[in-house]
Amino acid sequence: MNIYQKQSSFFLFLFAIIFSVSGSFAQQKSKSNLRLGVSGISHGHSGWIFEWKGREKPLNVVGVYEPDTALSGKFIRRYKLNPELFYTNLTEMLEKTRPEAVAAFGSIYAHLATVEACAPRGIHVMVEKPLAVSVEQVAKMESLAKKHKIFLLTNYETSWYPSTENTYRLVYDSNFLGKIRKMTVNDGHNGPKEIGVGKEFFDWLTDPVLNGGGAVVDFGCYGANLMTWLMKGETPLTVSAVTSTFKPGSYPKVDDDAVILVHYTTANGVIQGSWNWPFGRKDMEIYGETGQIFADNSTDMRIRKSGMQQSANVKVTAKEMDVYTDPFAYFTDVVRGEIKVPPFGLYSLENNVIVVKILDAARESARTGKTIKLK
Repeated sequence: MNIYQKQSSFFLFLFAIIFSVSGSFAQQKSKSNLRLGVSGISHGHSGWIFEWKGREKPLNVVGVYEPDTALSGKFIRRYKLNPELFYTNLTEMLEKTRPEAVAAFGSIYAHLATVEACAPRGIHVMVEKPLAVSVEQVAKMESLAKKHKIFLLTNYETSWYPSTENTYRLVYDSNFLGKIRKMTVNDGHNGPKEIGVGKEFFDWLTDPVLNGGGAVVDFGCYGANLMTWLMKGETPLTVSAVTSTFKPGSYPKVDDDAVILVHYTTANGVIQGSWNWPFGRKDMEIYGETGQIFADNSTDMRIRKSGMQQSANVKVTAKEMDVYTDPFAYFTDVVRGEIKVPPFGLYSLENNVIVVKILDAARESARTGKTIKLK
């Protein structure tokens, strides 16, 4: 064997070792718990991170950013957490704990700051719905996510619903109702004050800057998200909206009821987001050329096709629909490359950019009394 053959054999051997070690490291990383940071805990849903037992994929929460030390103290006592887990500076938390991903549970307005801190560090982000308070914010966030090649997801409760998945399958896989012609999505409850949300959550949820509005944002975003998904990413032609404050004593700064009309080329959508329902609800009705689909809650549906004398009751399960019931399990698998976020999927950046555009147009329409053109 001459010297060139020896060198070639050595480099092949060295490459094999490096490949084996890197492959082993990647495999170990894919099996280990996701290193998760948390940006803000004032959202009423932030307890999910610490209280979900037996979740689909365990999490390794490595650091929590929360500027309100009194609120941090409540969480430390409630969930028996190590005080060293908490930081009052977001940059310090990211630098010292090095998370793979961050879940944002502060105000909607604060989502931008989280992405601005995480994206340049290559840290993936999932925010609670909606993505941002304005199209100006969402443009910056979208640019940062694409520039630094991070995943930027938005979590909605209805994304986990088996009935949501089955609705899409009935529309597109089974062609149950032909082309969609009308959609109605109803979301909300009898009000954040009425259901007793925490003070920290209530303070920004009812702030027109920190939340971007009241019920129009808090619950209008669900319908915008679902309709964008069902219309396969089509941007509406126009948006019209009426917002009301029926309980000014409770919500003096923001609306507590919103009706949004979304007009597409071949369909219309009505979004009703409210803090004035007599009970909590998240349901939708889809009407097509030849049938209708009612998703009454996460599992119960009523479907009717032309020729049927009455609706058929259908009950679906998460196992049957093969849907994630834990958004953090979904986030983990996206970050680890186990699954891909479908274009204009419910969690996707593309979908949620359009959601913010719809909400922005709805607020402008309600303010001016005019129909807003998006195309």
